[in-house]
Amino acid sequence: MAAVIRDLEQVNADLQEQKERVENVDFKMVTFSLSGKDYGVDIMNVKEIAKADKFTYVPNAASYVRGVYNLRGDIIPIIDLRQFFHLPVDPKADNLENMLILHINDQVYGTIVDKIDKVVGITKESIQPPHPIFGDINIKYISGVVEKQGDLYIILDVVRIFTVSDEEKKSSRTSVSDSGDYYVPPPPSSSGEQVAEQRSAANSAIGFIQESLAALRRFTVTGVNDRWLQRRFSEWSNGRSGEDLQLRSASEADEFLRNFASPCSGEFWNESYAQAIRKILPEISSGNINVWNIGSGKGYETYSFACILRTRYPNAHIKIWANDNDIMAVSQAPNMIFDLEEVPEFCRPFMVRGSSGYTFNQVIRDSIVFEYHDITNENTLPEVDFILARDVISFLPAQEQSRIITDFSDKLKNRGIVIVGRNEELIGGGMWQAIANDPVSAFMYGA
Repeated sequence: MAAVIRDLEQVNADLQEQKERVENVDFKMVTFSLSGKDYGVDIMNVKEIAKADKFTYVPNAASYVRGVYNLRGDIIPIIDLRQFFHLPVDPKADNLENMLILHINDQVYGTIVDKIDKVVGITKESIQPPHPIFGDINIKYISGVVEKQGDLYIILDVVRIFTVSDEEKKSSRTSVSDSGDYYVPPPPSSSGEQVAEQRSAANSAIGFIQESLAALRRFTVTGVNDRWLQRRFSEWSNGRSGEDLQLRSASEADEFLRNFASPCSGEFWNESYAQAIRKILPEISSGNINVWNIGSGKGYETYSFACILRTRYPNAHIKIWANDNDIMAVSQAPNMIFDLEEVPEFCRPFMVRGSSGYTFNQVIRDSIVFEYHDITNENTLPEVDFILARDVISFLPAQEQSRIITDFSDKLKNRGIVIVGRNEELIGGGMWQAIANDPVSAFMYGA
Protein backbone atom coordinates (compact mmCIF):
# COMPACT_ATOMS: atom_id res chain seq x y z
CA MET A 1 0.00 0.00 0.00
CA ALA A 2 2.85 2.40 0.89
CA ALA A 3 4.46 1.64 -2.46
CA VAL A 4 1.22 2.52 -4.26
CA ILE A 5 1.01 5.86 -2.43
CA ARG A 6 4.62 6.63 -3.33
CA ASP A 7 3.90 5.74 -6.96
CA LEU A 8 0.88 8.08 -7.01
CA GLU A 9 2.94 10.85 -5.49
CA GLN A 10 5.57 10.37 -8.18
CA VAL A 11 2.91 10.44 -10.89
CA ASN A 12 1.50 13.70 -9.48
CA ALA A 13 4.97 15.19 -9.29
CA ASP A 14 5.65 14.20 -12.92
CA LEU A 15 2.31 15.69 -14.03
CA GLN A 16 3.05 18.93 -12.17
CA GLU A 17 6.50 19.09 -13.78
CA GLN A 18 4.98 18.53 -17.23
CA LYS A 19 2.37 21.22 -16.58
CA GLU A 20 5.02 23.71 -15.55
CA ARG A 21 7.01 22.98 -18.68
CA VAL A 22 3.88 23.62 -20.80
CA GLU A 23 3.31 26.94 -18.97
CA ASN A 24 6.93 27.99 -19.58
CA VAL A 25 7.56 28.45 -15.86
CA ASP A 26 10.60 30.68 -15.43
CA PHE A 27 10.16 31.78 -11.79
CA LYS A 28 9.64 29.68 -8.69
CA MET A 29 8.84 30.95 -5.25
CA VAL A 30 8.43 29.48 -1.82
CA THR A 31 5.07 30.58 -0.46
CA PHE A 32 4.20 31.25 3.16
CA SER A 33 1.72 33.19 5.26
CA LEU A 34 2.00 36.23 7.50
CA SER A 35 -1.03 37.30 9.51
CA GLY A 36 -3.45 35.46 7.24
CA LYS A 37 -2.10 36.72 3.90
CA ASP A 38 -0.12 34.75 1.33
CA TYR A 39 3.43 35.78 0.45
CA GLY A 40 6.21 34.42 -1.67
CA VAL A 41 9.97 34.73 -1.96
CA ASP A 42 12.25 33.85 -4.87
CA ILE A 43 13.34 30.24 -4.39
CA MET A 44 16.87 31.25 -5.40
CA ASN A 45 17.14 33.12 -2.08
CA VAL A 46 15.90 30.18 0.00
CA LYS A 47 18.63 27.96 1.41
CA GLU A 48 16.27 25.66 3.30
CA ILE A 49 13.27 25.56 5.62
CA ALA A 50 13.45 24.62 9.28
CA LYS A 51 11.66 24.53 12.60
CA ALA A 52 13.29 25.72 15.80
CA ASP A 53 12.35 26.76 19.32
CA LYS A 54 15.60 27.67 21.03
CA PHE A 55 17.24 30.95 20.11
CA THR A 56 20.10 32.62 21.92
CA TYR A 57 19.02 35.99 23.29
CA VAL A 58 20.95 39.05 22.07
CA PRO A 59 21.12 41.95 24.57
CA ASN A 60 20.03 45.39 23.32
CA ALA A 61 18.73 43.99 20.02
CA ALA A 62 15.58 45.27 18.35
CA SER A 63 12.30 43.64 19.36
CA TYR A 64 11.96 41.81 16.04
CA VAL A 65 15.36 40.13 16.50
CA ARG A 66 14.56 36.83 18.17
CA GLY A 67 18.25 36.11 18.69
CA VAL A 68 20.77 33.87 16.97
CA TYR A 69 20.59 30.22 16.03
CA ASN A 70 23.20 27.53 15.54
CA LEU A 71 22.50 26.10 12.11
CA ARG A 72 24.81 23.10 11.92
CA GLY A 73 27.75 25.10 13.23
CA ASP A 74 26.88 28.42 11.55
CA ILE A 75 25.60 31.17 13.86
CA ILE A 76 22.86 33.09 12.03
CA PRO A 77 20.60 35.97 13.13
CA ILE A 78 16.87 35.25 13.39
CA ILE A 79 14.38 37.93 12.31
CA ASP A 80 10.67 37.60 13.10
CA LEU A 81 9.05 39.02 9.95
CA ARG A 82 5.73 39.46 11.74
CA GLN A 83 7.20 41.81 14.30
CA PHE A 84 9.43 43.45 11.71
CA PHE A 85 6.31 44.46 9.72
CA HIS A 86 4.26 45.20 12.88
CA LEU A 87 1.82 42.36 12.14
CA PRO A 88 -0.10 40.48 14.85
CA VAL A 89 1.43 37.23 16.14
CA ASP A 90 -1.05 34.43 16.81
CA PRO A 91 -0.46 32.42 19.99
CA LYS A 92 0.83 28.88 19.44
CA ALA A 93 0.37 25.65 21.34
CA ASP A 94 4.12 24.95 21.18
CA ASN A 95 7.25 27.06 20.84
CA LEU A 96 8.35 25.68 17.48
CA GLU A 97 8.66 28.41 14.87
CA ASN A 98 8.52 28.00 11.09
CA MET A 99 11.65 29.44 9.51
CA LEU A 100 12.81 30.26 6.01
CA ILE A 101 16.61 30.17 5.91
CA LEU A 102 17.59 32.81 3.36
CA HIS A 103 20.85 33.27 1.51
CA ILE A 104 21.39 36.96 0.70
CA ASN A 105 24.67 38.25 -0.74
CA ASP A 106 26.88 35.61 0.91
CA GLN A 107 25.07 36.03 4.24
CA VAL A 108 22.58 33.62 5.80
CA TYR A 109 19.53 34.76 7.77
CA GLY A 110 16.70 32.97 9.49
CA THR A 111 13.22 34.50 9.11
CA ILE A 112 10.23 33.42 11.17
CA VAL A 113 6.83 33.21 9.41
CA ASP A 114 3.42 31.87 10.43
CA LYS A 115 3.28 28.95 8.00
CA ILE A 116 5.35 27.66 5.09
CA ASP A 117 3.15 26.37 2.30
CA LYS A 118 4.67 25.11 -0.95
CA VAL A 119 6.75 25.88 -4.03
CA VAL A 120 4.79 27.64 -6.77
CA GLY A 121 5.96 27.98 -10.37
CA ILE A 122 4.88 30.98 -12.45
CA THR A 123 5.93 32.99 -15.48
CA LYS A 124 7.74 36.24 -14.81
CA GLU A 125 5.45 38.10 -17.16
CA SER A 126 2.47 37.24 -14.93
CA ILE A 127 3.96 39.24 -12.04
CA GLN A 128 2.20 42.58 -11.61
CA PRO A 129 3.77 45.74 -10.15
CA PRO A 130 3.27 46.19 -6.40
CA HIS A 131 0.41 48.28 -5.06
CA PRO A 132 -0.01 49.39 -1.42
CA ILE A 133 -3.52 47.94 -1.13
CA PHE A 134 -2.25 44.39 -1.61
CA GLY A 135 -0.42 44.12 1.68
CA ASP A 136 -0.06 45.41 5.18
CA ILE A 137 3.64 46.08 4.68
CA ASN A 138 5.65 48.90 3.18
CA ILE A 139 5.46 48.84 -0.62
CA LYS A 140 9.23 49.26 -0.95
CA TYR A 141 9.64 45.72 0.40
CA ILE A 142 7.32 44.23 -2.24
CA SER A 143 8.72 43.23 -5.63
CA GLY A 144 5.41 42.25 -7.21
CA VAL A 145 2.02 40.59 -6.96
CA VAL A 146 0.89 37.46 -8.77
CA GLU A 147 -2.24 35.32 -8.93
CA LYS A 148 -1.98 31.55 -9.24
CA GLN A 149 -4.99 29.23 -9.33
CA GLY A 150 -7.18 31.77 -7.56
CA ASP A 151 -4.66 32.62 -4.84
CA LEU A 152 -3.02 36.05 -4.65
CA TYR A 153 0.63 36.13 -3.58
CA ILE A 154 2.61 39.16 -2.48
CA ILE A 155 6.25 38.62 -3.47
CA LEU A 156 8.68 40.00 -0.89
CA ASP A 157 11.91 41.62 -2.01
CA VAL A 158 14.13 39.99 0.63
CA VAL A 159 17.27 41.35 -1.00
CA ARG A 160 15.93 44.85 -0.39
CA ILE A 161 15.08 44.00 3.21
CA PHE A 162 18.55 42.73 4.01
CA THR A 163 20.61 45.01 1.77
CA VAL A 164 21.13 48.71 2.54
CA SER A 165 23.84 51.31 2.19
CA ASP A 166 27.09 51.22 4.17
CA GLU A 167 25.97 54.21 6.24
CA GLU A 168 22.76 52.42 7.26
CA LYS A 169 24.77 49.32 8.13
CA LYS A 170 27.02 51.32 10.41
CA SER A 171 24.05 52.66 12.35
CA SER A 172 22.09 49.40 12.34
CA ARG A 173 24.73 46.68 12.92
CA THR A 174 24.10 44.42 15.89
CA SER A 175 26.85 42.39 17.55
CA VAL A 176 25.57 38.87 18.03
CA SER A 177 28.64 36.81 18.89
CA ASP A 178 32.35 36.96 19.54
CA SER A 179 33.00 35.75 16.02
CA GLY A 180 31.82 38.96 14.39
CA ASP A 181 28.91 41.24 13.45
CA TYR A 182 25.80 40.45 11.48
CA TYR A 183 23.73 43.10 9.78
CA VAL A 184 20.19 43.27 11.12
CA PRO A 185 17.82 45.39 8.98
CA PRO A 186 16.21 48.40 10.64
CA PRO A 187 12.43 48.26 11.02
CA PRO A 188 10.20 50.37 8.79
CA SER A 189 10.87 53.99 9.74
CA SER A 190 8.70 55.61 12.38
CA SER A 191 10.03 59.07 11.55
CA GLY A 192 8.87 61.65 9.05
CA GLU A 193 9.89 59.25 6.28
CA GLN A 194 7.32 56.74 7.47
CA VAL A 195 4.65 59.43 7.67
CA ALA A 196 5.45 60.42 4.08
CA GLU A 197 5.31 56.78 2.98
CA GLN A 198 2.00 56.23 4.77
CA ARG A 199 0.62 59.35 3.14
CA SER A 200 1.82 58.11 -0.24
CA ALA A 201 0.20 54.73 0.36
CA ALA A 202 -3.06 56.43 1.40
CA ASN A 203 -2.98 58.55 -1.76
CA SER A 204 -2.43 55.42 -3.83
CA ALA A 205 -5.32 53.68 -2.10
CA ILE A 206 -7.56 56.70 -2.73
CA GLY A 207 -6.47 56.60 -6.36
CA PHE A 208 -7.55 52.97 -6.56
CA ILE A 209 -10.90 53.90 -4.98
CA GLN A 210 -11.34 56.62 -7.62
CA GLU A 211 -10.65 54.19 -10.45
CA SER A 212 -13.07 51.65 -9.01
CA LEU A 213 -15.88 54.19 -8.56
CA ALA A 214 -15.45 55.33 -12.15
CA ALA A 215 -15.46 51.77 -13.48
CA LEU A 216 -18.26 50.40 -11.30
CA ARG A 217 -20.57 53.39 -10.91
CA ARG A 218 -19.32 56.05 -13.37
CA PHE A 219 -18.59 58.32 -10.43
CA THR A 220 -15.77 60.67 -11.45
CA VAL A 221 -13.72 62.38 -8.76
CA THR A 222 -12.78 66.00 -9.48
CA GLY A 223 -12.75 69.23 -7.53
CA VAL A 224 -16.55 69.00 -7.54
CA ASN A 225 -16.56 66.18 -5.00
CA ASP A 226 -12.96 65.75 -3.82
CA ARG A 227 -13.63 67.14 -0.32
CA TRP A 228 -16.39 64.59 0.19
CA LEU A 229 -14.11 61.80 -1.07
CA GLN A 230 -11.38 62.73 1.42
CA ARG A 231 -13.87 62.71 4.30
CA ARG A 232 -15.47 59.48 3.16
CA PHE A 233 -12.14 57.72 2.65
CA SER A 234 -11.03 58.70 6.14
CA GLU A 235 -14.22 57.16 7.53
CA TRP A 236 -14.07 54.13 5.21
CA SER A 237 -10.42 53.31 5.93
CA ASN A 238 -10.85 53.41 9.71
CA GLY A 239 -10.14 49.85 10.82
CA ARG A 240 -9.46 48.64 7.28
CA SER A 241 -6.15 47.88 5.61
CA GLY A 242 -4.74 46.09 2.60
CA GLU A 243 -7.33 44.31 0.48
CA ASP A 244 -10.20 45.53 2.70
CA LEU A 245 -9.70 49.00 1.19
CA GLN A 246 -10.54 47.73 -2.27
CA LEU A 247 -13.88 48.18 -4.01
CA ARG A 248 -14.27 44.83 -5.74
CA SER A 249 -17.93 44.92 -6.78
CA ALA A 250 -20.77 47.26 -7.62
CA SER A 251 -22.35 46.59 -4.22
CA GLU A 252 -19.14 47.68 -2.44
CA ALA A 253 -19.04 50.81 -4.59
CA ASP A 254 -22.65 51.52 -3.59
CA GLU A 255 -21.70 51.11 0.06
CA PHE A 256 -18.83 53.56 -0.36
CA LEU A 257 -21.23 56.06 -2.02
CA ARG A 258 -23.90 55.41 0.60
CA ASN A 259 -23.88 58.90 2.16
CA PHE A 260 -23.10 60.83 -1.02
CA ALA A 261 -26.68 61.39 -2.19
CA SER A 262 -28.57 64.51 -1.18
CA PRO A 263 -31.56 64.38 1.18
CA CYS A 264 -34.79 63.20 -0.45
CA SER A 265 -32.97 62.10 -3.59
CA GLY A 266 -35.49 61.08 -6.24
CA GLU A 267 -38.39 61.76 -3.85
CA PHE A 268 -40.68 64.56 -2.79
CA TRP A 269 -38.71 66.97 -0.64
CA ASN A 270 -39.64 66.93 3.02
CA GLU A 271 -40.52 70.09 4.92
CA SER A 272 -37.05 70.45 6.40
CA TYR A 273 -35.32 70.43 3.01
CA ALA A 274 -38.01 72.63 1.45
CA GLN A 275 -37.44 75.20 4.21
CA ALA A 276 -33.69 75.18 3.49
CA ILE A 277 -34.43 75.83 -0.20
CA ARG A 278 -36.77 78.73 0.64
CA LYS A 279 -33.99 80.44 2.61
CA ILE A 280 -31.75 80.78 -0.44
CA LEU A 281 -34.39 82.14 -2.84
CA PRO A 282 -33.68 85.83 -3.53
CA GLU A 283 -35.98 88.69 -4.38
CA ILE A 284 -36.64 88.70 -8.14
CA SER A 285 -38.15 91.78 -9.77
CA SER A 286 -38.70 90.17 -13.16
CA GLY A 287 -42.13 88.80 -13.96
CA ASN A 288 -40.58 85.77 -15.68
CA ILE A 289 -38.60 83.06 -13.85
CA ASN A 290 -36.81 80.40 -15.87
CA VAL A 291 -35.44 77.18 -14.39
CA TRP A 292 -33.26 74.43 -15.82
CA ASN A 293 -33.73 71.14 -13.96
CA ILE A 294 -31.13 68.50 -14.93
CA GLY A 295 -31.72 64.90 -13.96
CA SER A 296 -35.41 65.31 -13.22
CA GLY A 297 -36.06 61.56 -13.08
CA LYS A 298 -39.69 60.73 -12.31
CA GLY A 299 -40.42 64.35 -11.46
CA TYR A 300 -40.84 64.27 -7.67
CA GLU A 301 -38.10 66.83 -7.05
CA THR A 302 -39.25 68.94 -9.99
CA TYR A 303 -42.78 69.18 -8.60
CA SER A 304 -41.37 69.98 -5.16
CA PHE A 305 -39.32 72.88 -6.53
CA ALA A 306 -42.21 74.11 -8.67
CA CYS A 307 -44.51 74.35 -5.62
CA ILE A 308 -41.85 76.20 -3.59
CA LEU A 309 -41.28 78.68 -6.43
CA ARG A 310 -45.02 79.23 -6.93
CA THR A 311 -45.38 79.99 -3.20
CA ARG A 312 -42.33 82.29 -3.16
CA TYR A 313 -43.18 84.12 -6.38
CA PRO A 314 -47.00 83.92 -6.69
CA ASN A 315 -47.29 86.54 -9.42
CA ALA A 316 -44.44 85.43 -11.64
CA HIS A 317 -44.64 83.41 -14.82
CA ILE A 318 -42.56 80.31 -14.00
CA LYS A 319 -41.11 77.98 -16.62
CA ILE A 320 -39.12 74.84 -15.73
CA TRP A 321 -37.26 72.84 -18.38
CA ALA A 322 -36.91 69.41 -16.75
CA ASN A 323 -34.45 67.11 -18.54
CA ASP A 324 -33.51 63.49 -18.05
CA ASN A 325 -32.05 60.73 -20.22
CA ASP A 326 -34.53 58.18 -18.82
CA ILE A 327 -37.19 58.33 -21.54
CA MET A 328 -39.72 56.27 -19.55
CA ALA A 329 -39.45 58.54 -16.51
CA VAL A 330 -39.85 61.83 -18.39
CA SER A 331 -42.71 60.50 -20.50
CA GLN A 332 -44.70 59.41 -17.44
CA ALA A 333 -43.89 62.38 -15.18
CA PRO A 334 -46.54 64.83 -16.58
CA ASN A 335 -49.41 62.43 -15.90
CA MET A 336 -48.50 61.03 -12.49
CA ILE A 337 -51.31 60.32 -10.02
CA PHE A 338 -50.69 60.41 -6.26
CA ASP A 339 -52.24 59.50 -2.95
CA LEU A 340 -52.59 62.71 -0.99
CA GLU A 341 -50.80 61.16 2.00
CA GLU A 342 -47.57 60.74 0.01
CA VAL A 343 -47.49 64.41 -1.03
CA PRO A 344 -45.74 66.81 1.39
CA GLU A 345 -47.85 69.47 3.09
CA PHE A 346 -46.35 72.41 1.16
CA CYS A 347 -47.42 70.81 -2.16
CA ARG A 348 -51.00 69.99 -1.23
CA PRO A 349 -52.47 73.43 -1.99
CA PHE A 350 -51.53 72.77 -5.62
CA MET A 351 -53.27 69.39 -5.87
CA VAL A 352 -56.62 68.58 -7.45
CA ARG A 353 -58.64 65.44 -7.03
CA GLY A 354 -59.52 63.29 -10.01
CA SER A 355 -61.32 60.01 -10.51
CA SER A 356 -58.18 57.93 -9.92
CA GLY A 357 -56.43 60.05 -7.31
CA TYR A 358 -54.70 63.39 -6.94
CA THR A 359 -52.72 65.27 -9.59
CA PHE A 360 -51.05 68.67 -9.63
CA ASN A 361 -53.24 71.51 -10.82
CA GLN A 362 -53.00 72.96 -14.29
CA VAL A 363 -50.86 75.93 -13.19
CA ILE A 364 -48.11 73.68 -11.86
CA ARG A 365 -48.33 71.26 -14.79
CA ASP A 366 -48.20 74.04 -17.36
CA SER A 367 -45.09 75.48 -15.70
CA ILE A 368 -43.05 72.29 -16.31
CA VAL A 369 -41.78 70.95 -19.62
CA PHE A 370 -40.50 67.39 -19.16
CA GLU A 371 -38.05 66.54 -21.95
CA TYR A 372 -35.85 63.62 -22.85
CA HIS A 373 -32.34 65.06 -23.09
CA ASP A 374 -28.74 64.03 -22.47
CA ILE A 375 -26.89 66.98 -20.95
CA THR A 376 -23.68 65.91 -22.66
CA ASN A 377 -25.28 67.29 -25.83
CA GLU A 378 -25.95 70.92 -26.70
CA ASN A 379 -28.69 72.61 -24.65
CA THR A 380 -30.65 75.42 -26.25
CA LEU A 381 -32.32 77.38 -23.46
CA PRO A 382 -32.95 81.04 -22.66
CA GLU A 383 -31.14 82.66 -19.75
CA VAL A 384 -32.26 81.05 -16.52
CA ASP A 385 -32.62 82.24 -12.93
CA PHE A 386 -32.11 78.83 -11.30
CA ILE A 387 -30.43 75.57 -12.19
CA LEU A 388 -31.36 72.45 -10.22
CA ALA A 389 -28.76 69.71 -10.75
CA ARG A 390 -28.51 67.65 -7.58
CA ASP A 391 -26.08 64.69 -7.64
CA VAL A 392 -25.69 64.86 -11.40
CA ILE A 393 -22.31 66.43 -12.13
CA SER A 394 -20.31 63.78 -10.24
CA PHE A 395 -21.54 61.05 -12.57
CA LEU A 396 -20.14 62.71 -15.67
CA PRO A 397 -16.60 62.26 -17.05
CA ALA A 398 -14.15 64.95 -15.92
CA GLN A 399 -14.17 66.71 -19.28
CA GLU A 400 -17.97 66.79 -19.33
CA GLN A 401 -18.05 68.13 -15.77
CA SER A 402 -15.90 71.06 -16.82
CA ARG A 403 -18.02 71.67 -19.90
CA ILE A 404 -21.35 71.57 -18.07
CA ILE A 405 -20.14 73.98 -15.37
CA THR A 406 -19.10 76.38 -18.14
CA ASP A 407 -22.56 75.83 -19.65
CA PHE A 408 -24.07 76.82 -16.30
CA SER A 409 -22.22 80.12 -16.31
CA ASP A 410 -23.26 80.80 -19.92
CA LYS A 411 -26.95 80.19 -19.28
CA LEU A 412 -27.37 81.74 -15.82
CA LYS A 413 -28.44 85.32 -15.38
CA ASN A 414 -26.18 87.50 -13.25
CA ARG A 415 -26.62 86.46 -9.63
CA GLY A 416 -28.44 83.34 -10.78
CA ILE A 417 -28.32 80.31 -8.49
CA VAL A 418 -27.22 76.71 -9.06
CA ILE A 419 -28.35 74.04 -6.59
CA VAL A 420 -26.09 71.00 -6.77
CA GLY A 421 -25.79 67.88 -4.65
CA ARG A 422 -25.22 68.18 -0.94
CA ASN A 423 -21.66 66.87 -1.34
CA GLU A 424 -20.82 68.75 -4.53
CA GLU A 425 -19.37 72.19 -5.11
CA LEU A 426 -18.74 74.33 -8.18
CA ILE A 427 -15.21 75.19 -9.18
CA GLY A 428 -13.98 77.25 -12.13
CA GLY A 429 -16.07 78.13 -15.13
CA GLY A 430 -17.09 81.52 -13.72
CA MET A 431 -17.41 83.56 -10.55
CA TRP A 432 -19.06 81.14 -8.14
CA GLN A 433 -19.99 82.20 -4.63
CA ALA A 434 -21.21 79.59 -2.15
CA ILE A 435 -24.44 80.75 -0.53
CA ALA A 436 -25.41 77.51 1.25
CA ASN A 437 -23.65 74.23 2.02
CA ASP A 438 -25.80 72.07 4.29
CA PRO A 439 -28.19 70.44 3.61
CA VAL A 440 -28.50 72.53 0.44
CA SER A 441 -25.33 73.13 -1.59
CA ALA A 442 -25.98 76.26 -3.64
CA PHE A 443 -23.82 78.70 -5.58
CA MET A 444 -24.52 82.16 -6.96
CA TYR A 445 -23.02 83.22 -10.28
CA GLY A 446 -21.77 86.74 -10.88
CA ALA A 447 -20.75 89.72 -8.80
